Amino acid sequence: MQIILATSNRGKVKEIQALFEEDEILPFSEFLGPMAIEENGDTFAQNALIKAGAVFDALGRDDVVVVSDDSGITVAALNNEPGIYSARYAGEGASDRENLEKLVRRLKEKGLSEAPAYYTAAIAIVAPGAEYVMHGWMHGKVIDTPRGEGGFGYDPIFIPEGFDKTLGELEPEVKKRLSHRSKALRLAKPIIDMLRNRE
Repeated sequence: MQIILATSNRGKVKEIQALFEEDEILPFSEFLGPMAIEENGDTFAQNALIKAGAVFDALGRDDVVVVSDDSGITVAALNNEPGIYSARYAGEGASDRENLEKLVRRLKEKGLSEAPAYYTAAIAIVAPGAEYVMHGWMHGKVIDTPRGEGGFGYDPIFIPEGFDKTLGELEPEVKKRLSHRSKALRLAKPIIDMLRNRE
């Protein structure tokens, strides 16, 4: 069974490939080209399943395991924004920088220089006759001044619990250990291995 990623986000592809170093993992675009998927779920889990299911159906193959991620950041002080809208917080097609800048702007509007926040990752797995979803979380705080060039998305303004550096400043190996996506993928890996090895 081949593992196909239901994402075109380069940052996510790179991060997931790094966690499955011994496996060949390919983004769906190598097989299907560009494909718009409407993420109209109410939760990270629903949106992850929508993406994985859409790619699985479009591939029309019974020799693949499709893995999808839906993730984002939640700030309670901002009415739980951006949540499931993290990737399009500043509007459809917004860049990572535009989304980050909107979150910083919202913090400043509330008079906050920092606020508790957490990342959520939902990893969906779709294979012939099987659907699974695993979750991972990373808690910490957001700040109103981006720091560091590493990572992607909101990483330059997120400081994990127990650290004084943002994800944009921390070493990749440290981020890999803490990451909400890493935690969810560690739970997902035995399921993926089981699906790939079944008759």
